[in-house]
Amino acid sequence: MAGHSLSEYDGFYPHESVSDAVKATLKNPRESAFMARFALACRAASKKRREKEDHGEHIPPFLIASITSQCNLHCAGCYSRCNQATTDMAPVRQLTGEEWRRIFEEADDLGISFILLAGGEPMIRRDIIEAAGRRPNILFPVFTNGTFMDEQYFDLFDRCRNLVPIMSIEGEKTITDARRGAGVYDRLIANMDELHRRSLIFGASVTVTTQNIREVSSASFLQKLSDRGCKAVIFVEFVPVTDGSKELAPGDADREYLTGEIARLRKEHPEMVYISFPGDEKNSDGCVAAGRGFFHINSHGGAEPCPFSPYSDINVRDTSLREALKSPLFLALQDGGVLLDDHEGGCVLYEKREQVEAILSQSRG
Repeated sequence: MAGHSLSEYDGFYPHESVSDAVKATLKNPRESAFMARFALACRAASKKRREKEDHGEHIPPFLIASITSQCNLHCAGCYSRCNQATTDMAPVRQLTGEEWRRIFEEADDLGISFILLAGGEPMIRRDIIEAAGRRPNILFPVFTNGTFMDEQYFDLFDRCRNLVPIMSIEGEKTITDARRGAGVYDRLIANMDELHRRSLIFGASVTVTTQNIREVSSASFLQKLSDRGCKAVIFVEFVPVTDGSKELAPGDADREYLTGEIARLRKEHPEMVYISFPGDEKNSDGCVAAGRGFFHINSHGGAEPCPFSPYSDINVRDTSLREALKSPLFLALQDGGVLLDDHEGGCVLYEKREQVEAILSQSRG
């Protein structure tokens, strides 16, 4: 595999994340109990993956599942809408609830520990999120815009502690509503307050741009999240998919600043877990997409390297997750060293999309 050890990533990231999460929930008995049980399940899953690794088969610990491409918001610069992967209406021939349940079952059997539920807006498909709640060995962060949170969802998150809402927020009210729409910030804050009142764990996802990088890493913003009970902040670097949005993409100096701030926050404020994407990939010696550390299933079942690289040569509707991980595209990206190539920063597969497209064309023969 192009001179790198896939198992190094497999052993590091899940256990570090779970360990940090356990520490962050020590003051919440129910959450601490769940996280302790999940830590045991995570170790058992890691053992499954290592046994397969010993027989020459690599299973990544993460899967990103875009369970719908429908969304009710039109966020400025949304990569998914720009790629025409997100629409206002329910897509034609998206995977059924039963097909997603089969995927979750196989993921559990393979030893996949984390499935990030995304969209579109994933909370539109309540039946699939309910099915995920019935898989306690897997942690399901639900990346949501927060506008579909209601009493039924609060009750579901209370019953199924493996479902963790991760709400997208861009900073304070002005910048959040400017990107996501008027009134969204107030809805998010109300959701956070209700989750906190019920002692439910939740996190925040922040798209980092040149416009908000100082605000979202500021002590005041993060303290407000912490005071409301937020236990994880995921910083996702903005990836431009149009020429008109390139000025929003963080540059080298911005990334260096954010890396330093996250290192400081992890040391000084362990009450929350801080994750940086793709910044934390440096710990794994390159991009971890295309099955190296994770892969993406889109709403129609296509197995893709990642959401920012929407290319597929195999569909899980027609095959298994296990076979999808052996797709010619995934193997070529791993063996060809594209994932380890030097690049300007941000998403290497997006930056080298012409090379990825050429590999895809070859894999289709």
